Amino acid sequence: MQDTTTLEVDTDVHERLTALAAARGLTLPAYLAELTAAQENEAGLARAARAFDEAVRRSGFREGFERDFGPASGRAGSGSGSRAA
Repeated sequence: MQDTTTLEVDTDVHERLTALAAARGLTLPAYLAELTAAQENEAGLARAARAFDEAVRRSGFREGFERDFGPASGRAGSGSGSRAA
């Protein structure tokens, strides 16, 4: 059996969470576990995006990227999103 703890929330919040869980066919603990995992993933993606933004500001990063992976495509306004048939 897993260790458990009690979480106190307003009755309204509990009812709303329970309804959301039921709509997905989940128990409230299972739904809260899914919400937690989703938030952890979102936080990780935000950290990765910040790290990438910092990396592309470093001198030579873009040139090295293009050398290793080819020219960037799909940039807004670059017109590279369409090809002639």
